[in-house]
Amino acid sequence: MMTTTTKGLVLYLLSGFSIAVLSVLYINKRYDYYPDRQTRLSSPNHALLDLRTEALVWPELKFNWRLVMATLIGFLGSACGTVGGVGGGGIFVPMLTLIVGFDTKSAAAISKCMIMGASVSSVWYNLRVPHPTKQVPIIDYDLALLFQPMLMLGITVGVSLSVVFPYWLITVLIIILFLGTSSRSFFKGVEMWKEETFLKKEMEREQGTVDSRGELLIGTDYQPLSSAEEKSTMQIICLNLRWKRVLVLIAVWVCFLLLQVVKNDLKVCSTWYWVLFCLQFPIALAVFGYEAVKLYREYKKRINTGNVEYICEASIEWNALHLAFCALCGLLGGTVGGLLGSGGGFILGPLLLEIGVIPQVASATATFVMAFSSSLSVVEFYLLKRFPIPYALYLTGVSVMAGFWGQYFVRKLITVLGRASIIVFILSGVIIASALTMGVIGVETSIRMISNHEFMGFLGFCSSQ
Repeated sequence: MMTTTTKGLVLYLLSGFSIAVLSVLYINKRYDYYPDRQTRLSSPNHALLDLRTEALVWPELKFNWRLVMATLIGFLGSACGTVGGVGGGGIFVPMLTLIVGFDTKSAAAISKCMIMGASVSSVWYNLRVPHPTKQVPIIDYDLALLFQPMLMLGITVGVSLSVVFPYWLITVLIIILFLGTSSRSFFKGVEMWKEETFLKKEMEREQGTVDSRGELLIGTDYQPLSSAEEKSTMQIICLNLRWKRVLVLIAVWVCFLLLQVVKNDLKVCSTWYWVLFCLQFPIALAVFGYEAVKLYREYKKRINTGNVEYICEASIEWNALHLAFCALCGLLGGTVGGLLGSGGGFILGPLLLEIGVIPQVASATATFVMAFSSSLSVVEFYLLKRFPIPYALYLTGVSVMAGFWGQYFVRKLITVLGRASIIVFILSGVIIASALTMGVIGVETSIRMISNHEFMGFLGFCSSQ
């Protein structure tokens, strides 16, 4: 069931986003009184310059203090971002622009490369790790198939809207989203910490203590599945891989990639442009609908037979309302990620925890889904020549090592301390750090735009491409 706090978070996000978007109408009316509006629209100082006309700034890859700082921040950001399942794009983009000196569009492209590298290495590590309590994959493929198509659809929509939304509005959306998800994740971590503390005390008196879901405590020194220790690495990998599900996800990825590549070569707002743009919707809805119907039928079947076992890691009722809620969250997460250029992990990670997924599985599943969405952007950016290859390869290599060793270190820390809530606190910390860096930069840029009397309303979609 959806808790009151979950409904409150959704209401907060929807109301905040609605008020922010509607406030632009008031801004538009005010700027209607300025006769030089078109001059400001074409001003070189406008913050939302077209990606194809903005000047490229690609610093040379050489050893200096900027490279050292980028390496350090990139390593820590990738390690913490993949553990929390949020990527770290909110940290990478400001780092690449302020410290290294890239232009904003190149920084966003390289940020995607770093997220992809960290996600892929993290997925490889997770494939070699058994599920903490069950003989099932640590990656929940049901949830991956449910969220991935809607997330990728949202990303393409968000990228399109990014040239329409004013810069100050995107900044406001960043603050609203990050404050909501980080605070909720933090309180979720506090709740888990208290539960773990209570269970640790109980385990001092009796072995085999179970949590509120009837499962053995996750992250304690007590190992609920002794057979997991006897399995070889190859056996664990074979158990964690579900090739049919993976092939479906790859097929969706290929479809979206082909549509994006072909669409980029067409004239914006032409008939074929809109045809290809609209084709994304039936593809995403078909995969989501298939998985949603499957979960709904299995849930009804189990209820009718009296089987209370969860279909997947999420401990919610798979009814029409909750499935629609998941679709909305996936679409919202992808759209906001496309607007910010940071991926949809800032919604997906906290959402998986909110619907009852244990931290280890939530991290592994969110990272798995993020590997598809980020790689789609990287391939598209590569075809459009949006980033320098040497810098991208170097920082991607740093992220690959950070993703692997970040997972390794945190898993060991969980085993030693016996607290899986560490993952939730890391997730909350990454989101807060992203809110501070992107929020401060966004506010500074917005204030400068206001001082320069630049246009602050919505731009035309076709004219802004």
